[in-house]
Amino acid sequence: MKKIRNSAELFAGVKGAYPRAMFKATGYHREELRKPLIGVVSSWSEMHPGSYPNKELAQFVKAGIWAAGGTPVEFHTIAVCDAIAQGAGMHFSLPSREIVAAEIEVMVGAGGFDGLVLLPSCDKSPVGMLMAAARLNIPTIFLPPGPMLPYFNNSEQRVMSDIKEAMGALEDNKISAEDFAAIEEDTCPTTGVCAMMGTGNTMGCVIEALGMCLPGAATVPSVFAGKRRLAKLTGERIVAMVREGLRPRQILTEANFHNAVRFVMATGGSTNAVLHLPAIAYEAGISLTLDDIDTLSESTPCLAKFKPSSKYTLWDFYEAGGVGAVLNELAPLLNKDFPTVVGDKISTYFRPVKRREVIRPLADPVQPRGGIVILRGNLAPDGAVIKISGVQDAPRRFVGTAKTFESEEDLMRHIANKQVKAGDVLVIRYEGPRGGPGMREMSIPAALLTGMGLGDKVAMITDGRFSGASRGFCIGHVTPEAQVGGPIAIVQDGDLIEIDIARKRLNLLVDEAEIAARLSRWSPREAPVEEGYLGLYCRHVGQADKGALLNPAILEQ
Repeated sequence: MKKIRNSAELFAGVKGAYPRAMFKATGYHREELRKPLIGVVSSWSEMHPGSYPNKELAQFVKAGIWAAGGTPVEFHTIAVCDAIAQGAGMHFSLPSREIVAAEIEVMVGAGGFDGLVLLPSCDKSPVGMLMAAARLNIPTIFLPPGPMLPYFNNSEQRVMSDIKEAMGALEDNKISAEDFAAIEEDTCPTTGVCAMMGTGNTMGCVIEALGMCLPGAATVPSVFAGKRRLAKLTGERIVAMVREGLRPRQILTEANFHNAVRFVMATGGSTNAVLHLPAIAYEAGISLTLDDIDTLSESTPCLAKFKPSSKYTLWDFYEAGGVGAVLNELAPLLNKDFPTVVGDKISTYFRPVKRREVIRPLADPVQPRGGIVILRGNLAPDGAVIKISGVQDAPRRFVGTAKTFESEEDLMRHIANKQVKAGDVLVIRYEGPRGGPGMREMSIPAALLTGMGLGDKVAMITDGRFSGASRGFCIGHVTPEAQVGGPIAIVQDGDLIEIDIARKRLNLLVDEAEIAARLSRWSPREAPVEEGYLGLYCRHVGQADKGALLNPAILEQ
């Protein structure tokens, strides 16, 4: 990437009078423009609880920057929430990742920043920010917003996934309308990222596992005073990082990405991490493949599971010691020879486990291997993803009868009409990065089926994706996708499909000659969107096995 100019270059000499005058107009004086110029980048909005705290937290970050002798400059990026974007809005969720990265690149490239503090919200925001940090490679530190508190209902804790599953229970008359209304009213009691191990908290915790934020920052609840103190310390630390010249690519090494994968597998993290980590690695100049991820998952025991895969929430994770406690348990498997934002090794982040029922020891794991398995076969030649930490005690091999759907909406109508039965394999296609476009997640239909008691009795297979809050036989990221002629495009109603987790296989049980004949008859569909950003996205986005990157170089591989 072209060299990013710093503040000394921006404000230098006679030509620097132009930007100096602009900054003075907003209240900065000449001496402040001689100090390190720090961008404080917040994905703030009033739309959802994951982004809402960032406006206030940014002020504490700025206070820390001022105190350390820097000059903070605040600006914002977009913040899409997957819970709000469900359905038609989900076309925009994954594509927002590329916009977040581009917004930061544009602002830093046009400005003259010496360092960045990035305050993500949830879902795609932390990923886009990590991509930008790796791409720009100027001193950068993160402040994850942290989880909201769960709703404590006697001995039960409720989180956002409980609302999704309650929808299915209501549809199936398992709970009353009054019970459902109470769940809706109480389940999100504070601001912060939903208190489950969905994509938001998975990626927030990955930031800490990568050493890109201060130790402990990822799981301190958003509403705690400790989060504000961390914000000040984060602001102080970025000024020191600028003076030390500590840059993201010194931290984001291949060994460190492998550590991050192990952390995700050890905590039953979101399948979306399999999409996002290769994209972030690409921006850092590193190759991280599905085979790499599967190999690391195979050799990493699952030490903890969180809602909806267990009764524990992110509150329990925080009390148990958080990210540092899991890293401490994983220490024999980790690569530790790289710096972090604190200027020391990742071992600085290690913490003792405080609740053994939440985080198990390496010698006595919840499951002997990581929470995610990469499946391949004639239905997914380039790979597919299943979160086995969410399959519970279901059999590891499932053979069922295909029912095909050309969109999520088609499937939702089928569920609403109560036409799903045990043994079905629900194939939802043309929902991939190009075909959707945007690789929508199918978390609502998955949760409805779980709430209806069918979660472990049917399977769902899609070239779209699933939320980190999904459980059951939910297989996503099928590649190649239907839009580019992947075999998922030629599945027919009544075909038998085999899911074999033990052998990592996903096969259409149809004669190979018949598959070849169907593929020869297949013809491409028109692009689902032609205009605007989504039109550009579906013309140029790559496949899910490469991270669904909006980058021409990916398409040439």
